Amino acid sequence: MGEQTEILQGTLDLLILKALNLEPLHGLGISRRIEQVTAGAFQVKPGSLFPALHRMEEQGWLSSSWGESENRRKAKYYKITAVGRRQLDKERQRWIRISFAIGQMLESN
Repeated sequence: MGEQTEILQGTLDLLILKALNLEPLHGLGISRRIEQVTAGAFQVKPGSLFPALHRMEEQGWLSSSWGESENRRKAKYYKITAVGRRQLDKERQRWIRISFAIGQMLESN
C-alpha cells in the first residue's frame, strides 16, 4: 500500500456517498470500500465516519436499518437515498471543478 493521505475537508461526504452508491453497507464496510477503492490512500477512522454518517442521515442523504453483518453481529446498514444521489452528483461536479482548478494552478509557470 502507498502512503496514507489525510482526507480533505468536504471530501468525506463525497467518498461515503460514492461508497454507498452500489449497495447498502455497514460502517466498517464503508470504511473498507473507501480504503479498497483508493488503494489504501484513505483510511476513514470511526471518529470521523460515524459523526458524518449521522449528519448525512439527518440531512436525508442516507437512510439506515439494522441487519446482520457477515460475522453474524448486529450492524447498522446505510443506504443512499434519492436526495443523497442528487447530493453525490453535486459533490462530484464540485470536486471536478476544484481538481481542474488546482491542476491548472500546478501547470502554470
